[in-house]
Amino acid sequence: MVDTEKEFERGIEAVDFDFSDVKGQESVKRSLEIAAAGGHNLIMIGPPGAGKSMLAKRLASILPPLTLDEALETTKIHSVAGKTGNETALITQRPFRSPHHTISDVALVGGGSFPQPGEISLAHNGVLFLDELPEFKRTVLEVMRQPLEDRRISISRARFTIDYPASFMLVSSMNPCPCGYFNHPEKKCVCSPGVVQKYLSKISGPLLDRIDLHIEVVPVPFNKLAEAPPSENSITVRDRVIKARRIQVERFKNKETVHCNAQMNSRLLAQYAMPDETGMQILKSAMEKLDLSARAYDRILKVSRTIADLEECDTIQSHHVAEAVQYRSLDRSNWGA
Repeated sequence: MVDTEKEFERGIEAVDFDFSDVKGQESVKRSLEIAAAGGHNLIMIGPPGAGKSMLAKRLASILPPLTLDEALETTKIHSVAGKTGNETALITQRPFRSPHHTISDVALVGGGSFPQPGEISLAHNGVLFLDELPEFKRTVLEVMRQPLEDRRISISRARFTIDYPASFMLVSSMNPCPCGYFNHPEKKCVCSPGVVQKYLSKISGPLLDRIDLHIEVVPVPFNKLAEAPPSENSITVRDRVIKARRIQVERFKNKETVHCNAQMNSRLLAQYAMPDETGMQILKSAMEKLDLSARAYDRILKVSRTIADLEECDTIQSHHVAEAVQYRSLDRSNWGA
């Protein structure tokens, strides 16, 4: 008979990828740390070879370890889908699912004649990574909107309805244009005028609305790669993430459906995420000068709250807001123009 708690303890520290493998890209690693600390969805945009996939695969290594209850719930879902195998009795690492862009609606959200969990449920308590986001079919992307909001997916049939949990972090990446080199520091973009905006428009506003951090990834030059000092390992980063998550668990201990900053609604934002006077002025100025969309307002406040939690700061200060504003690149109306 398998001892569930011992199985859980043995697997909890194992990681396949480590942050120390990545040279340079400190600003991107910082944004991944913020995303992990607050449970935020994230999109990375940059040219081929910039390291987007490499960075995304290491996000799971800095997420807080699964609790025993989460491990049991995750294992149940994978067992129903026939994904557990015979190697282990319990899933002890957060799932990292990376479906190909040719995936169908049913394979992503679940369903079939005998409804099975889809990729979004298999990513429950973990990460769903969608590489080359604009290459996914529009219908596939749009069916994610409801699960991203409700963190559950309902599959209805004539005689029954099945609910599967789908509380995952969406991490996605994309090239900035069809040729891949718009805004590249060295290579010239060969796309004709208007093509960049058309390419970006493949991702609908409502879906982009549910992504908190927009990160521009720029390739690291060879000379800087060679000179780059050793990076922090995943355990060091994860320790900071765990501390920030503990603050959020305490903050939302009486809120059954809210466990991290990314899940806050407008009422909770007003209660916990209002910056000081200087911070509010920075936010107002950014909204006006950068021509940010209205949907950016709540996202900036949520990310600001997480940045403050990483510093173990009770109040949201001006520098927290200033950093959060940097992570809204795709909300600027003139981006890609």
